[in-house]
Amino acid sequence: MPYYQADLCCPEQLADLDSDFEQVFYMPTPGRRDIEAYRAVYQTGLQHLLNRLNAQIVPPQWFFISSTSVYGQSKGEWVDENSAADPSSASGKIIRQGERLLQGDNPQHIIVRFSGIYGPGRERLLKMAAQTPTLAFNPPYFTNRIHQDDCAAVLAFLSARHLAGHALDNCYLASDDQPAPLWEVMTWLAEQLQYPQPIAQTTVDTHPDQNKRCNNQRLKTLGFHFNYPSYREGYLPLVR
Repeated sequence: MPYYQADLCCPEQLADLDSDFEQVFYMPTPGRRDIEAYRAVYQTGLQHLLNRLNAQIVPPQWFFISSTSVYGQSKGEWVDENSAADPSSASGKIIRQGERLLQGDNPQHIIVRFSGIYGPGRERLLKMAAQTPTLAFNPPYFTNRIHQDDCAAVLAFLSARHLAGHALDNCYLASDDQPAPLWEVMTWLAEQLQYPQPIAQTTVDTHPDQNKRCNNQRLKTLGFHFNYPSYREGYLPLVR
């Protein structure tokens, strides 16, 4: 498979890039955590690549890899593709602007919003469990996740459906079947790893940036099946 390396923020570096693609999967990862790095990939770089690939007679179908951080709900609400996407964080706002930029170019382009990705090499919660963290217990602080293997499977599934000529919606929320309070997840991990249980937080932040439950029904109605439908199936091979 040929690879082409370029800086998306420098449009002249895209001049020799082939443009006869049928599908494009845009998976931006900011090189830093600051706002300018997010703008570089979700706005500037995205616009430059759109300009380059729109030069062909039939522009490709885009799949834009986004994040559930575009949702601003913070009281444990259920969210789906029809829920308001009005993020409070600066990075979430920029990602949302990238979504709008893409679908402003073509409303048929597809947004895929992944929740927290975990798996081999993405073991932040395992490291946290070892530190006996202090966590919110009541009210619950809901978290959402998807195993990295299921991330790849979702994209392969949507790609195959598109190539087979099936109609697709322009947005999918990709998260496993079981949103769960962080307390529940960390307690289970501590039990599996024989660590001390987490400590219940005595003062609770009533206005967290993220506290929601992601509904994946649109994706499952289309026919997708998760290999890891909950954190238990996904983390068990890691803790073993």
